[in-house]
Amino acid sequence: MSYDRAITVFSPDGHLFQVEYAQEAVKKGSTAGERGLCLLVIRAGCFEDQRGLRPRCIREPASFLSASPERVGVRGKDIVVLGVEKKSVAKLQDERTVRKICALDDNVCMAFAGLTADARIVINRARVECQSHRLTVEDPVTVEYITRYIASLKQRYTQSNGRRPFGISALIVGFDFDGTPRLYQTDPSGTYHAWKANAIGRGAKSVREFLEKNYTDEAIETDDLTIKLVIKALLEVVQSGGKNIELAVMRRDQPLKILNPEEIEKYVAEIEKEKEENEKKKQKKAS
Repeated sequence: MSYDRAITVFSPDGHLFQVEYAQEAVKKGSTAGERGLCLLVIRAGCFEDQRGLRPRCIREPASFLSASPERVGVRGKDIVVLGVEKKSVAKLQDERTVRKICALDDNVCMAFAGLTADARIVINRARVECQSHRLTVEDPVTVEYITRYIASLKQRYTQSNGRRPFGISALIVGFDFDGTPRLYQTDPSGTYHAWKANAIGRGAKSVREFLEKNYTDEAIETDDLTIKLVIKALLEVVQSGGKNIELAVMRRDQPLKILNPEEIEKYVAEIEKEKEENEKKKQKKAS
């Protein structure tokens, strides 16, 4: 029996393969992966026999699928920061339409890795739930409430036939009504956890290791230090510097703010200067 065909059937060793495939989609931006990936294209009029035209099947590279860039979230003392490695866009494509960070409500926003089409469905449903909660309770949602809603939505899609799991992981950040900053992460299986800092995407493991070494109370003492920590984490995997980084910051009772490229480059320049000064100090000690 092929245990990877049915979403509701466990394999003998306890795996739900379709859920695991969805988790791979988070890393690769595609359910099929990257290596040797081809798209099956049906074309008519490619050859002719006695019965007339027949279609021909051609395997072509699926160039529109690529590895999923990094998303990093850090919870500071009075700020939450989301950082995203921007994918290169086509020359004629409007860059404004390629967004991996979005607001769910005035006090909650989300960054995702994986399939954009799946994320759009999750985001729309989460936004409706946020507005429904406001109308019913007359208060904004807590960050854990909307995270639990998203996780429950994902989990339902792992238990019913005729559906497949959502191929996205998400970092959800925001502030509760008492001003407490929050950061949660969900995956395609429907689990969610609270974090101080976390990363999702292709190189999440190396970024997470960097955060584990460098996340301290001193590193998030101020808003600027928290923003720098996110940029430093992204620079572990982003080769082209600040031009391919997108940052969103949220403070209590303030709307989500997307930093412009000039602000990001300013932080990157400060980080590079600090690195140079540290290198000089090391050289002096060594000599």
